[in-house]
Amino acid sequence: MKKNDWKDRLNIVYSTNPDFAYTTDKKEENETLPKQQQKLRVSIEKNHRGGKTVTVVKNFVGSENDAKELGRLLKTRCGVGGSVKDGEILVQGEFKEKIIELLKKEGYTQTK
Repeated sequence: MKKNDWKDRLNIVYSTNPDFAYTTDKKEENETLPKQQQKLRVSIEKNHRGGKTVTVVKNFVGSENDAKELGRLLKTRCGVGGSVKDGEILVQGEFKEKIIELLKKEGYTQTK
């Protein structure tokens, strides 16, 4: 059975082809690896950030929602702000050692 939701076709004007298949550009979400298999790398960056120091967690393999959940956990434990963009978790400030310690306590054993 075809899923034929009208919201997916909002930008399509009209097609006279009876076999035309409406395609969307939805990205498939990656399946999140178990915590023990994640090879997270934590670094500190200042480049292109207006002189502000940011702690970056890279190499997270998984869905965007799981990355946001991990980012929320790290930000609340450090008591600062941040964001999740392009598969990277950004935490405002210089918290490299604290984040590595928090990740290891959460079960991310291959964190450096």
